[in-house]
Amino acid sequence: MRFLRLVSLFFLLIGLASFVGDRPAYRLFTAAGQPADYDHMMQELAQADVVLFGEQHNDALAHWLELQVAKDLQKLKKPGQLVIGMEMFERDVQPLVARYAAGTLADTAFERQARPWPNYATDYRPLLLFARENHVPVIGTNAPRPFAKVVAQRSLTALDKLPATDRTLLAPLPLKVDYDLPGYKNMAAMFGGDGKAHGGGAQNIIQAQALKDATMAHFVQTSLAPGQTMLHLNGSYHSDHHDGIVAFLRQYAPKLRVKTISVVTQGQLLTLEQEQVNVADFVVVVPTDASKTY
Repeated sequence: MRFLRLVSLFFLLIGLASFVGDRPAYRLFTAAGQPADYDHMMQELAQADVVLFGEQHNDALAHWLELQVAKDLQKLKKPGQLVIGMEMFERDVQPLVARYAAGTLADTAFERQARPWPNYATDYRPLLLFARENHVPVIGTNAPRPFAKVVAQRSLTALDKLPATDRTLLAPLPLKVDYDLPGYKNMAAMFGGDGKAHGGGAQNIIQAQALKDATMAHFVQTSLAPGQTMLHLNGSYHSDHHDGIVAFLRQYAPKLRVKTISVVTQGQLLTLEQEQVNVADFVVVVPTDASKTY
């Protein structure tokens, strides 16, 4: 124990020393809260099958860092071994996403037809341009909004009689939802208690979240070829604590090597605050006053 304390103190002193006269834009930590090295992190990510990058959707710094991770993964992987997955595009527009990434669809047509998020131009277009310029496939993984909306209103049973063509846009049905996952239990608390015990309400909202998580996990898994690494962008709630997407990946493909990143905000960057410990394999801490895109 004394040795471990000395090691922890050593790393803390290194971290403090690095802050003398410095104002870093972000700091990187391991799951346990030790300072992490970016290059070492990249070596680990390159060995993974799936990297889930959990972002805050309006965080300009996180979007910049996602692009850097994509560029560096491409350098570490062989040609054709990097794939980019995105929560921000739904499965029904995947043909448009693929055509845009391949350079066969104009910007104007893509932005008119693919339903990009309002912050697409500032936050996600640079990544798609990188993919197009470097022949990196892009996979939209999210469940189409109308399906998630009807589940939130009427529960997963609303999908029982979906036509076969619509089912191809979602995770395999019927869906097995584990209401004891920490993220889903937190959602139940936010919406009035135990999601299992309260018909409708919290349970339906959790099921809609699970439909998104499962659909993203399904298309992450089915879009991977041997030797490839998928860098998947998603809101941090979908992968924090190895929950959400990760839980469904364990169901669908338990042998996949999955690494997670989570971006969090703190008033100070010296140490990782206790509530952020073990939130992901690597934790990116950005200042609370960092620029937001909306």
